[in-house]
Amino acid sequence: MPHLVILYTPNLEGETDLSALCRQLADGMLGVKDEAGKQVFPTGGTRVLAYPAAHYAVADGQGDYAFIYMNLRMGAGRSDAVRKLAGDTILERARAHLAPVFERRLIGLTVQVDESPGQVYDGKHSTLHPHFNKN
Repeated sequence: MPHLVILYTPNLEGETDLSALCRQLADGMLGVKDEAGKQVFPTGGTRVLAYPAAHYAVADGQGDYAFIYMNLRMGAGRSDAVRKLAGDTILERARAHLAPVFERRLIGLTVQVDESPGQVYDGKHSTLHPHFNKN
């Protein structure tokens, strides 16, 4: 963890490079530092995944409206300031990437940050973490 999951209306696919957006958001997440200047999110655990909505309705349906929903899920234990910084970083990078789209069409963007308190089960197996933790 952290996982940033993006759900978007498929009418955006021809208007922006969603893979580039994912990379920019992941890079932004990797740059988030806590109050002590330490990287908040582990490199090997940072994931950004984007999915088009197979079915959707946006607003009143009278136009070709678009929407992007981003949900950052992170483990518990980070300060309010770090959670806000993570959300602000994602929102800022998404707005910058999507600026040309906002100029051309009506589009909504939501970013939410959630913690996963009280997990019942969190099984993992990864060769990514050892790769990035060689130091």
